[in-house]
Amino acid sequence: MTQDIHPLLLCGGSGTRLWPLSRKSYPKQFTRLTGEESLFQASARRLSGEGFGAPVVLTGEPFRFIVMEQLAAIESAPRGVLIEPEGRNTAPAVLAAALWLAEVDPEGLMLVAPSDHVIPDGAAFRAAVRAAAPRAAAGDLVTFGIRPTRAETGYGWLELQEPGHAEADAPQPLVRFVEKPDAETAEALLAAGHYLWNG
Repeated sequence: MTQDIHPLLLCGGSGTRLWPLSRKSYPKQFTRLTGEESLFQASARRLSGEGFGAPVVLTGEPFRFIVMEQLAAIESAPRGVLIEPEGRNTAPAVLAAALWLAEVDPEGLMLVAPSDHVIPDGAAFRAAVRAAAPRAAAGDLVTFGIRPTRAETGYGWLELQEPGHAEADAPQPLVRFVEKPDAETAEALLAAGHYLWNG
Protein backbone atom coordinates (compact mmCIF):
# COMPACT_ATOMS: atom_id res chain seq x y z
CA MET A 1 0.00 0.00 0.00
CA THR A 2 1.35 3.42 -0.95
CA GLN A 3 1.27 6.03 1.77
CA ASP A 4 0.05 9.49 0.96
CA ILE A 5 2.52 12.30 1.44
CA HIS A 6 0.71 15.13 3.20
CA PRO A 7 2.31 18.50 2.43
CA LEU A 8 2.27 20.81 5.44
CA LEU A 9 2.65 24.32 4.06
CA LEU A 10 4.02 26.76 6.63
CA CYS A 11 2.43 30.18 6.12
CA GLY A 12 3.51 32.05 9.21
CA GLY A 13 5.85 34.95 9.65
CA SER A 14 5.60 38.51 8.50
CA GLY A 15 8.25 38.61 5.77
CA THR A 16 9.24 42.18 6.58
CA ARG A 17 12.71 41.84 5.02
CA LEU A 18 11.14 42.41 1.59
CA TRP A 19 9.24 45.53 2.66
CA PRO A 20 7.39 47.29 1.08
CA LEU A 21 6.46 44.43 -1.27
CA SER A 22 6.03 42.12 1.71
CA ARG A 23 4.60 43.46 4.92
CA LYS A 24 3.12 42.22 8.16
CA SER A 25 -0.43 42.30 6.80
CA TYR A 26 0.53 40.62 3.50
CA PRO A 27 3.75 38.57 3.83
CA LYS A 28 5.96 37.47 0.97
CA GLN A 29 4.45 34.00 0.58
CA PHE A 30 1.25 35.60 -0.72
CA THR A 31 2.97 37.88 -3.23
CA ARG A 32 3.76 37.15 -6.86
CA LEU A 33 7.53 37.46 -6.98
CA THR A 34 8.38 35.06 -9.80
CA GLY A 35 5.35 34.69 -12.05
CA GLU A 36 1.58 34.57 -12.23
CA GLU A 37 1.18 32.71 -8.95
CA SER A 38 2.14 33.70 -5.44
CA LEU A 39 4.94 31.78 -3.75
CA PHE A 40 2.27 30.06 -1.64
CA GLN A 41 0.24 29.03 -4.69
CA ALA A 42 3.36 27.75 -6.45
CA SER A 43 4.22 25.71 -3.34
CA ALA A 44 0.74 24.19 -3.19
CA ARG A 45 0.82 23.32 -6.88
CA ARG A 46 4.38 21.94 -6.68
CA LEU A 47 3.34 19.55 -3.90
CA SER A 48 0.33 18.09 -5.67
CA GLY A 49 -0.18 15.16 -7.99
CA GLU A 50 0.41 11.45 -7.75
CA GLY A 51 1.34 10.32 -4.26
CA PHE A 52 0.53 13.64 -2.61
CA GLY A 53 -2.52 14.29 -0.49
CA ALA A 54 -4.30 17.62 -0.36
CA PRO A 55 -2.22 20.25 1.43
CA VAL A 56 -2.51 21.05 5.09
CA VAL A 57 -1.85 24.73 5.69
CA LEU A 58 -0.52 26.11 8.94
CA THR A 59 -1.06 29.83 9.25
CA GLY A 60 -2.07 32.61 11.60
CA GLU A 61 -5.54 34.06 12.05
CA PRO A 62 -4.83 37.20 9.97
CA PHE A 63 -4.05 35.09 6.88
CA ARG A 64 -6.76 32.42 6.87
CA PHE A 65 -8.92 34.17 4.29
CA ILE A 66 -5.93 34.92 2.04
CA VAL A 67 -4.99 31.22 2.21
CA MET A 68 -8.48 30.12 1.18
CA GLU A 69 -8.76 32.71 -1.60
CA GLN A 70 -5.38 31.81 -3.06
CA LEU A 71 -6.05 28.07 -2.92
CA ALA A 72 -9.45 28.55 -4.56
CA ALA A 73 -7.80 30.56 -7.34
CA ILE A 74 -5.68 27.53 -8.29
CA GLU A 75 -8.51 25.06 -7.64
CA SER A 76 -6.78 23.42 -4.70
CA ALA A 77 -8.88 22.26 -1.76
CA PRO A 78 -6.88 21.91 1.46
CA ARG A 79 -7.11 18.86 3.68
CA GLY A 80 -7.08 21.30 6.55
CA VAL A 81 -6.16 24.83 7.55
CA LEU A 82 -4.68 24.92 11.02
CA ILE A 83 -4.67 28.31 12.72
CA GLU A 84 -1.97 29.21 15.20
CA PRO A 85 -3.50 31.25 18.02
CA GLU A 86 -0.19 33.12 18.17
CA GLY A 87 3.19 32.64 16.55
CA ARG A 88 5.53 30.47 18.62
CA ASN A 89 8.07 29.57 15.94
CA THR A 90 8.24 26.47 13.80
CA ALA A 91 8.73 23.50 16.16
CA PRO A 92 5.51 23.83 18.22
CA ALA A 93 3.49 24.52 15.06
CA VAL A 94 4.87 21.45 13.28
CA LEU A 95 4.25 19.33 16.39
CA ALA A 96 0.61 20.46 16.51
CA ALA A 97 0.19 19.67 12.81
CA ALA A 98 1.84 16.25 13.23
CA LEU A 99 -0.53 15.37 16.06
CA TRP A 100 -3.51 16.48 13.95
CA LEU A 101 -2.33 14.48 10.93
CA ALA A 102 -1.71 11.40 13.09
CA GLU A 103 -5.41 11.50 14.00
CA VAL A 104 -6.53 12.04 10.40
CA ASP A 105 -4.18 9.57 8.66
CA PRO A 106 -2.03 7.53 11.06
CA GLU A 107 -0.18 5.85 8.18
CA GLY A 108 0.47 9.00 6.15
CA LEU A 109 3.75 10.83 5.78
CA MET A 110 4.11 14.54 6.53
CA LEU A 111 6.27 16.78 4.37
CA VAL A 112 7.01 20.08 6.12
CA ALA A 113 7.48 22.75 3.46
CA PRO A 114 7.87 26.50 3.70
CA SER A 115 5.43 28.31 1.45
CA ASP A 116 7.89 31.01 0.38
CA HIS A 117 10.59 29.03 -1.42
CA VAL A 118 11.33 29.38 -5.11
CA ILE A 119 11.99 25.95 -6.64
CA PRO A 120 12.20 26.24 -10.43
CA ASP A 121 12.17 22.49 -11.18
CA GLY A 122 9.02 21.26 -9.45
CA ALA A 123 9.17 17.85 -11.15
CA ALA A 124 12.68 17.20 -9.83
CA PHE A 125 11.64 18.29 -6.35
CA ARG A 126 8.58 15.98 -6.38
CA ALA A 127 10.81 13.13 -7.58
CA ALA A 128 13.24 13.78 -4.71
CA VAL A 129 10.36 13.78 -2.22
CA ARG A 130 9.00 10.51 -3.61
CA ALA A 131 12.50 8.98 -3.50
CA ALA A 132 12.82 9.96 0.16
CA ALA A 133 9.38 8.64 1.14
CA PRO A 134 10.49 5.03 1.80
CA ARG A 135 13.11 6.28 4.29
CA ALA A 136 10.48 8.39 6.05
CA ALA A 137 8.06 5.44 6.05
CA ALA A 138 10.78 3.37 7.74
CA GLY A 139 10.91 5.93 10.55
CA ASP A 140 13.79 8.14 9.44
CA LEU A 141 13.60 11.90 9.64
CA VAL A 142 14.46 13.17 6.16
CA THR A 143 15.67 16.63 5.17
CA PHE A 144 16.76 17.97 1.81
CA GLY A 145 20.15 19.49 1.17
CA ILE A 146 21.39 21.75 -1.58
CA ARG A 147 24.92 21.57 -2.93
CA PRO A 148 26.61 24.76 -1.78
CA THR A 149 28.06 27.15 -4.33
CA ARG A 150 29.54 29.65 -1.90
CA ALA A 151 30.37 30.12 1.79
CA GLU A 152 26.87 31.25 2.76
CA THR A 153 26.30 32.51 6.31
CA GLY A 154 22.55 32.98 5.91
CA TYR A 155 21.70 29.25 5.73
CA GLY A 156 22.02 26.31 8.05
CA TRP A 157 24.33 23.53 6.85
CA LEU A 158 24.12 19.72 6.98
CA GLU A 159 27.20 17.60 7.66
CA LEU A 160 27.13 14.29 5.79
CA GLN A 161 28.59 11.20 7.40
CA GLU A 162 31.23 10.54 4.77
CA PRO A 163 33.35 12.92 2.69
CA GLY A 164 32.56 12.82 -1.00
CA HIS A 165 28.87 12.09 -0.54
CA ALA A 166 27.80 15.70 -1.08
CA GLU A 167 27.72 14.93 -4.81
CA ALA A 168 25.35 11.96 -4.49
CA ASP A 169 21.61 12.37 -4.99
CA ALA A 170 20.74 9.33 -2.87
CA PRO A 171 19.79 9.68 0.81
CA GLN A 172 22.82 10.03 3.05
CA PRO A 173 23.16 9.78 6.83
CA LEU A 174 23.75 13.08 8.61
CA VAL A 175 26.20 13.75 11.39
CA ARG A 176 24.76 17.09 12.49
CA PHE A 177 23.03 20.31 11.62
CA VAL A 178 25.18 23.44 11.70
CA GLU A 179 23.24 26.61 12.42
CA LYS A 180 24.00 29.69 10.34
CA PRO A 181 27.79 29.87 10.62
CA ASP A 182 30.09 32.87 10.69
CA ALA A 183 32.07 33.61 7.49
CA GLU A 184 35.21 31.73 8.55
CA THR A 185 33.26 28.60 9.48
CA ALA A 186 31.23 28.77 6.25
CA GLU A 187 34.47 28.85 4.24
CA ALA A 188 35.71 25.76 6.10
CA LEU A 189 32.41 23.91 5.52
CA LEU A 190 32.50 24.68 1.81
CA ALA A 191 36.13 23.55 1.51
CA ALA A 192 35.45 20.30 3.41
CA GLY A 193 33.27 19.02 0.58
CA HIS A 194 30.83 16.95 2.65
CA TYR A 195 28.39 19.64 3.72
CA LEU A 196 25.14 20.76 2.12
CA TRP A 197 22.94 23.77 2.69
CA ASN A 198 19.87 22.84 4.69
CA GLY A 199 17.10 23.03 2.08
